[in-house]
Amino acid sequence: MNDSTGLLHNPVVGVVLTVIAIIVIQMALHTTLDHMVERAVRRQKHGTEAEERQREKTLKTIFRTATGIALWIIGIIVILWQLHVNVGALLTGAGLVSIVAGLGAQNLIKDWLAGVFIILENQYRIDDIVSLTTTSGTAVSGVVEDISIRVTKLRDLDGNLQIVTNGTINVISNMSFRYANVNVNILVGYDTDLDLVEKLINQVGLELAGDEKWKSDITEAIQFLRVDNFTDTAITVKAFGKVHAGKQWEISGEFRRRLRKSFQKHHITAPYPNIFQKPPQK
Repeated sequence: MNDSTGLLHNPVVGVVLTVIAIIVIQMALHTTLDHMVERAVRRQKHGTEAEERQREKTLKTIFRTATGIALWIIGIIVILWQLHVNVGALLTGAGLVSIVAGLGAQNLIKDWLAGVFIILENQYRIDDIVSLTTTSGTAVSGVVEDISIRVTKLRDLDGNLQIVTNGTINVISNMSFRYANVNVNILVGYDTDLDLVEKLINQVGLELAGDEKWKSDITEAIQFLRVDNFTDTAITVKAFGKVHAGKQWEISGEFRRRLRKSFQKHHITAPYPNIFQKPPQK
């Protein structure tokens, strides 16, 4: 009886039991967190299976690392106490260092938390076209090349790699999420037949939507929407359509090109002279 009691009070046995307890708790927590992450990610109905797996893998790694660090810090404190080390004195001596380190780590923790929600909520994905506005008011746009727990990397139109820390992102504009709109403003002169303009816009929009090259990316043909504004020199007419996400710029450019040809054919000119017009013949 005394031998068994002495064995239980043996510091080495206590350390071994503590390590075993930490490992068991860690395994149980990891299993629970993995199930929670899978349910949270799969609740998002958009995105491919590959994107879901990538988000799951990233979030599982984050939560496993965080819980593992917390558990082992607690475990080390318990082990030191079992070995009769003055834990209170150690914590007091490390207090100043902890405060300094904590202040320096605030931004890092902020970046990590923001990264968790970006990935978990699927706010944007790799290959999405986004515009990120930071807390300082700086706006950065481009194609998402990589998302980590701390930073987002964008490739802008000039080919520059822009790196933004996740904690500084204030506003996110995702221009390639699910679908996009083609929103084109067209200027015509006051002497222009607006009924003819409407007819030509609708005709070009339907022709574009029926073209083999473009029809798979157009969900609603670009059509005349309304007379949008009057200025001192022109009438603004708006055309509107719906396309697949990320295709709005390419399709709107092709629409403008075709509409320009149609306007030339029907003698609809710009509302003011331009440098490309030929001078009148004498």
